[in-house]
Amino acid sequence: MSSLKRLAKRVVTPALVGRLAARYLKFVWTTNRWAAGAVDPYEVAEGHMPAIIAMWHGQHLLVPFVRRPDHLSVSLVSRSSDGEIAATIVEDLGVRAIRGSGAGARKTVKKGGASALLGMVRALKGGESVVLTADVPKVARVCGAGIIALARISGRPIVPLAVVTSRGWTVGSWDRASIPLPFGRKIAVASAPIYVAADATPEALEEARVRVEAAMVAVHAAADAALGRKAAPAA
Repeated sequence: MSSLKRLAKRVVTPALVGRLAARYLKFVWTTNRWAAGAVDPYEVAEGHMPAIIAMWHGQHLLVPFVRRPDHLSVSLVSRSSDGEIAATIVEDLGVRAIRGSGAGARKTVKKGGASALLGMVRALKGGESVVLTADVPKVARVCGAGIIALARISGRPIVPLAVVTSRGWTVGSWDRASIPLPFGRKIAVASAPIYVAADATPEALEEARVRVEAAMVAVHAAADAALGRKAAPAA
């Protein structure tokens, strides 16, 4: 490796990239005006906090901005190299990061899934809301079992949320990530809270998973319609 490449690697750290990304997102949020008819998501979730805020992979970059200043929140961030950047972004935006990710039984311990689940349960019991992707890596727009398990164990509701802008750039990644652009309109749409009983049967858990998935599709469709955007293609 050349001296120049080594220097660049030392200077352009994940933390630096994360801080720059957070500043860009703040700029985007500030320069987008609220769309007509926008409703504060807190009005939907009033009386149900703390909650598990559900979002889709690749559609989550502006979710932290909906948080009220006095509302404590945490977000699950993977232990991967990309996770280092994501952790810096969310913490710069006032959201505490819990490192770890769900995986198959053999990988759960290595990826910190078990400790992350415990951390999220503790956060919810302590009054912090948890911001969590509903779909699992490599399977976009299909609700996984992880968020349902967290709701069952913690007793806290899932609140499906979409936060989008009228202008954005879609990346050709597995999650069809959307990079929001400045100088447009923004909207946040939340669905009614979904509770999962502690003694839910496997059938009831699957029913809850389907409900959350349908609600996620619905809030994004409503947000796209409000902004006059073409809905994202199905997975």
